[in-house]
Amino acid sequence: MPIGPGGLDSNGIWQFGEDDSEALASDLLNLGMASISTEVGLLDAAVAAIVTGQILQVVSTTKTDTFSESLAGGAISSEVVTGLTATITPSSTSSKIMIRVCVHVADEAQYGFGGFVFRRGSTAIGLPNVSSNRPRLSAQGGVLVNSTEDLALLSMDYEDSPASISPITYGISRHNADSSIENVYVNRSSGNQNTDRFANPISTITLMEVAG
Repeated sequence: MPIGPGGLDSNGIWQFGEDDSEALASDLLNLGMASISTEVGLLDAAVAAIVTGQILQVVSTTKTDTFSESLAGGAISSEVVTGLTATITPSSTSSKIMIRVCVHVADEAQYGFGGFVFRRGSTAIGLPNVSSNRPRLSAQGGVLVNSTEDLALLSMDYEDSPASISPITYGISRHNADSSIENVYVNRSSGNQNTDRFANPISTITLMEVAG
């Protein structure tokens, strides 16, 4: 095979050279011009180059109803928020899963304030390194003790590396920021007034498989 930007071989077939600026195109267009083992290697490399970093699939769930749960002071729920989970089956063990959550939260005593933890199945993921008594949360925010009709919109992305090709369910667990037992909410405020001023919004979780 000629070396260089390309040229005709002895059979009159154009060959793209190994130093061709379009190296990926060269590999693809030269398929069929070498041994089986070489062709398989070229094809694998070409496909890998095409898909690495690409979004392979997207799964999303929208929660349109409300949720509440009673938690002990400072506790993180061991359960995920009902109806705010999504399941994805990675196509390769090298794939990454990008998790995106947008959730409206409120707490009974802290009003428009709240936090959550990402979960892969029952396993907490996306946690910080913390010291002392601080809770290990994936996200927290909002307005502390202002109005019973306050809501906080928490939005957070996290890239997980599950190393699996089995179905995986992701979700979030709520945290109680108060020191005593109280209810925590999703898609509703603590007061939850039935008036034309205050809405019950939606929350979403989206999973994207990223080729590794």
